Amino acid sequence: MSAGSSLTPFPVAAEVAEAVHDRIEGALDATTTLVGFARTLRAAGVAATQPQLLALIAALDALDPRRRANVYWAGRLTLCADHEELLRYDRAFDAYFGAAPVPRPSPVPAVPLRRPTVSAASSADDADQPDQVDPTSPTVATAASRAEVLRHRDVAELSAADLAELHRILAAFPVAGEPRPSRRWRPAHNGPIDAAGTMRELLRRGGEPARLRRRTHPKRPRRVVLLLDVSGSMSPYAEALLRFAHAAARRGRGRTEVFTIGTRLTRVSPCLMLRDPGAALAAVSAAVPDWSGGTRLGELVKEFLDRWGQRSLARGAVVVVLSDGWECGDPALLAEQTARLRRLAHRLVWVNPLKARPGYAPLAAGMAAALPHVDDFVEGHSLAALERLAAVVAGQRSHG
Repeated sequence: MSAGSSLTPFPVAAEVAEAVHDRIEGALDATTTLVGFARTLRAAGVAATQPQLLALIAALDALDPRRRANVYWAGRLTLCADHEELLRYDRAFDAYFGAAPVPRPSPVPAVPLRRPTVSAASSADDADQPDQVDPTSPTVATAASRAEVLRHRDVAELSAADLAELHRILAAFPVAGEPRPSRRWRPAHNGPIDAAGTMRELLRRGGEPARLRRRTHPKRPRRVVLLLDVSGSMSPYAEALLRFAHAAARRGRGRTEVFTIGTRLTRVSPCLMLRDPGAALAAVSAAVPDWSGGTRLGELVKEFLDRWGQRSLARGAVVVVLSDGWECGDPALLAEQTARLRRLAHRLVWVNPLKARPGYAPLAAGMAAALPHVDDFVEGHSLAALERLAAVVAGQRSHG
């Protein structure tokens, strides 16, 4: 597991690893397969704790793990705790093991589940993927191992088929801002005494002694603001990062704002609220006039702060700049505006896909100017790096 990964692998005992290797024949690395699936579930919002993972292994020990249906139902029964997790489990299972058909119960009508589709090009690529694999084939585990390898590969080097797989996984990505205490109060079992609530309870009881009422400040996620560089130098990573932004906007419940920066500043949050990723990206493409152009980071960060950030969006938010740092304008202006942005934001995160390359140093004028004012400087070149980015946005501190 690379240092840029956002999730810590489950500790699996030696006897558990041996049992998995004995039961899942044909897997490239059976332990990595199951641990990788649990990691994918955690990224999708399913708890998938270590005891649950051990229960899954025990269940597969009594079944034939070469049958896709056995793997699906064993995981569904051991790794899911509520209805919402069932829906997330189905998405993650399809993304990790491929979308070959498995008999499943019909979804509850009140909570419809519609799997997002991808673009027409991606859909064409999907036709050659393991969607038509025989459910009894032992290639299920091999496909999962392939997905695990895919996590650490550079997006710029992926084939069209691998990109389609990556896009399916990103469609289920949870991205939420770091939690903060709300200003409002709500009843709680622990916390400060609610004097007014306790007095009202005494009055209802006619002055008889009553249990002390307590209250607390509930936590809510901070606003997340994504500034995504769509200049020519970021072209190999632009679509993957936009799909990451789509997942953040869709699950941010109005608390995620997305802007593209190149030679112009464009707010694309309304486009990314569309449910279907392909339709959302098509709307962004139509709305953004400066694809694959130059980069005026300093001027556009200033424009963002003057029009949006200074008033409300950047205050107390987690602001994420996704850019390689190439600057066609004045680096001194970028340094000044980055420092201004940092004073307004709760945290400023800079995501540079080039950071993972061997021998990389922040020598680009824009990157060197902005870096002293950045709280977290992270990679953004792979699925594992984006998982780590999601964890940093949620409050974990980076080590890079």
